[in-house]
Amino acid sequence: MGVMKRVSGIFQAKANKLLDKAEDPRETLDLSYERQLEMLQKVRRSVADVATARKRIELQADQLKQQANKLQDQARAALGQGNEDLAREALSRRAALASQLQDLETQHKQVSDQEQKLVTTSKRLQAQVEAFRTQKETVKATYTAAQATTHIDEAVSGVSEEMGDAGLALQRAQDKVAQMQARSGAMDELLASGALTDMTHPTDDIQAQLDKVSSASQVDLELAQLKGELPGASKAAIGASSTGSSGASQGTADDTAVDAELAELKGELEVGSTSGPGDSGSAPGSSADAPPTGGTTEPAGGGS
Repeated sequence: MGVMKRVSGIFQAKANKLLDKAEDPRETLDLSYERQLEMLQKVRRSVADVATARKRIELQADQLKQQANKLQDQARAALGQGNEDLAREALSRRAALASQLQDLETQHKQVSDQEQKLVTTSKRLQAQVEAFRTQKETVKATYTAAQATTHIDEAVSGVSEEMGDAGLALQRAQDKVAQMQARSGAMDELLASGALTDMTHPTDDIQAQLDKVSSASQVDLELAQLKGELPGASKAAIGASSTGSSGASQGTADDTAVDAELAELKGELEVGSTSGPGDSGSAPGSSADAPPTGGTTEPAGGGS
């Protein structure tokens, strides 16, 4: 028995909660107002019914009075003809009508009192209904405004169901965009490092190495230009830097040119050391007085 009572209580609590959630105060107030109008209508019908009953009693009383007056006239006429018995009969009937008239007057008073009470009740109920209608409209307007304000506040704060769904959709879209951007960046890095091969533009390893060296040389040249633009920079330092940078990138061709220049300088030094004291006026190592390096002078018309 105790278990069934608890189960019944739980079901009632759940049902009340669902009803409270589904109930709209505006609809409840409208329903209550309609019921009050129905009650007022019933009271007004009761007033009309009582008034009708009062009017019927008044009509019956008027008829009885007319009959009583007629019987009195008949009794007077019978006495005038010397018919006392007929006059007595007419007066007896008039006395019975008088008793009925007295009963009708009592009923008329009761019905009139009841009618007056119903009219008072109807007026009071009508005033209450009018007051309830005014209060109902005020409460409905207040509830509607509060509901609209609540919906706006929930939408602004993002806690409403619609805005919550929109926020979740936006968050999912942002996550997908971030994921795709990260994946695209990772693919670019893998393609640049050579870990993955671009199947639309296939390249071999040698071309990749050449492109890498060319890119490094371009960077060195730009660096040398920037150093030359610095105020107070030494041309020799810039030249040495440029020579060192270009030498590192040009490889064997630049090394051969440097060896040729060193050989020429050594030849000029050897010619200057073999010249006598009378040749001191000329600069040691002048290329105009020194014979060509590595051979003798050939005749002017000599063939090969």
